[in-house]
Amino acid sequence: MKFATLAHPDGHLDGRLALVSRDQQTATDASDIAPSLLHALQHWADLAPALQQRYDALNAGRVSDVFNFAQATVLAPLPRSPQWCDASAFLNHGRLMERAFNTPPIPDFDTIPVMYQGASDDFLGPKADVPLPSEADGIDFEGEFGVALDEVPMATPPEQALDHVRLLVQINDWSLRALGPREMRSGFGFLQAKPSSSFAPVAITPDELGEHWREGRVHLPLQVQWNGQWFGHANGGEMNFGFHQLIAHAARTRRLSAGTIIGSGTVSNSAREVGSSCIAERRVIEMLDHGAARTGFMRFGDSVRMEACWPGGGAGGQAGQAGPFGVIEQRVVAAPNTGG
Repeated sequence: MKFATLAHPDGHLDGRLALVSRDQQTATDASDIAPSLLHALQHWADLAPALQQRYDALNAGRVSDVFNFAQATVLAPLPRSPQWCDASAFLNHGRLMERAFNTPPIPDFDTIPVMYQGASDDFLGPKADVPLPSEADGIDFEGEFGVALDEVPMATPPEQALDHVRLLVQINDWSLRALGPREMRSGFGFLQAKPSSSFAPVAITPDELGEHWREGRVHLPLQVQWNGQWFGHANGGEMNFGFHQLIAHAARTRRLSAGTIIGSGTVSNSAREVGSSCIAERRVIEMLDHGAARTGFMRFGDSVRMEACWPGGGAGGQAGQAGPFGVIEQRVVAAPNTGG
């Protein structure tokens, strides 16, 4: 199934649930089954059969109340979540960031997932402008994948963790690189360095990826463009820790409530020719190759575009097919009353 969230006519923060056709051309309201996607995740066992039935009817052309699916008008699939935990599951990226920030190696980095708990009260939609206070903060994008869960019991082992994955999502986890090192040294994790994350318009059930969802990983390239120029197409299949391991790590000492989102961290591959999914990674590669970074961070007015694509496809996917999650395409702007 494919889901999107529309603005609620009464302004409800969780929005209004819609089902999106497999080709992402049409959609239909599903709020009579579940008022929001969060509600659907909280009551998945009871509501999934009815949602599946309507999704099948939508794709078969048997739903009369349909509308054109406009990605620009939707909210994040989950405009807010009970919990957002982001990992660094691509060790290539983590090691490069240690060099970028001149921090000591993380203990047990190869064997224990690294994860922080971020803010989850205000996720941004796929086409929303991104207001930030200052260019001097080192504005950076970070392309990644994530999973949305039903309730996960405490101490769920990795072997059972994927049974709780209900949806897959595509994320731009914005970062302010100038603020990160101090917060990392504090030992209390990120806060100011992590503004609101953005999400692609469509959340999908794992079966929508077919063979490209396996071993707890999204085996698809994530195409990233900055100001219309290619930046990278690293593949999500190179995760060193699969989502089953990340879920088990987060649930080791507590249960995870339904609607929890766990991110993979920046998609990163060891092969240089595939590029990067964030500016900081390109900068540290430039430092290693040339002795100094040559690429600056984002400026107000800059744009970034991200789309997971089917194998062999360009920005629009194989044979012109839309990517399974749709497109994140956003512009960075000065936040009001900050003076830029």
